[in-house]
Amino acid sequence: MYFDQTQALLEKLVGFPTVSTDSNLAMIEYLANRLQDVGAKVDVMSDHSGTKANLFATIGPEVSGGILLSGHCDVVPVTDQAWSSDPFKLLERDGNFYGRGTCDMKGFIAASIALAPMFATKVKDRPLHFAFTYDEETGCIGAGHLAENLRARGLVPAVAIVGEPTEMRIIEGHKGCYEYTTHFHGLEGHGSSPERGVNAVEYAVRYVNYLLQVKENLRNMSPADSRFDPPWSTVNVGAFNGGVAHNVIASKARVDWEMRPVQKTDADYVKASLLGYCENDLLPAMRAIFPDARIETQTIGEVEGLIPSDVNEARRIVTELTGRQDADVVPFGTEAGIFQAMGMDVVLCGPGSIAQAHKADEFVAIDQIKKCLTMLERLGDKMSA
Repeated sequence: MYFDQTQALLEKLVGFPTVSTDSNLAMIEYLANRLQDVGAKVDVMSDHSGTKANLFATIGPEVSGGILLSGHCDVVPVTDQAWSSDPFKLLERDGNFYGRGTCDMKGFIAASIALAPMFATKVKDRPLHFAFTYDEETGCIGAGHLAENLRARGLVPAVAIVGEPTEMRIIEGHKGCYEYTTHFHGLEGHGSSPERGVNAVEYAVRYVNYLLQVKENLRNMSPADSRFDPPWSTVNVGAFNGGVAHNVIASKARVDWEMRPVQKTDADYVKASLLGYCENDLLPAMRAIFPDARIETQTIGEVEGLIPSDVNEARRIVTELTGRQDADVVPFGTEAGIFQAMGMDVVLCGPGSIAQAHKADEFVAIDQIKKCLTMLERLGDKMSA
């Protein structure tokens, strides 16, 4: 019944190029207007720059409790990807919708907004909330901002359904996602006299080699009952930059890296190991030549994992809505851990597959959108009971 409206909405949302480096305000304004049109109470929360915002809206009483439907507005870049069509124009082909963000995660947002008029007629005493955030892809920054605002207002939903692409499976747990940039500051000089400088690139290489040793150690530290694949905490070195020319001793270098811990003790181990290596090995060697040499690690984001629990109202509700009796865990990170830390029961359940996310020719299968609509229609019926 709501499929055509969802398709039209998805076409509109894909047309907003909400890459994390750019503003999402046009999309937020559009969603806010759609929700206001059905009588929702809408709050647009701008970030410190004024170029991005979260949207939080409520149908029904504006009180704590109720159910939250959540999704992020930002998408990853399309730079250097070989798309066969315009990534910011929705294309229907072979039973799929193609376009950047179709599965991650504008398909879920479109379905939620398409059913907003129905929710407005059925929601009674228990509120239905919507949260659409910025900068999930770069450290879940928007969700952290949203959490601060809701705590300050004393308004915390009881249950959250995060519509990440899970193929409509119920996901009750995922690893954390901690992202860092480590900066190395040495002393430049002529390449013919390397002993007179402090080569930031060389020390960054030593740092990465040590980080890779720590990465291997984590394989032997996974809990015996870990349900994740892989079962251990992981480390990834995403980018390495430094130096200006072949014959110049590099004064600066930068390493972008992340870890996805299964348990907090693993994260503590990684950070303590790297701190000790810098303070006991790298920095003394650097400062023996240049006392002002330094190593600084910038925290981009530390997003806690979603911890499975024996009692989870969100899991129970989504089990009823989808008919699925199983719940699984995934290795990728989401905003769900932030919501759980606020006191909500949380699951992931949304259309599309993570296998299609972040790639050229990203798509969501049409049958996945239809399954999502069925789940949300049943949610409306449940809230009217």
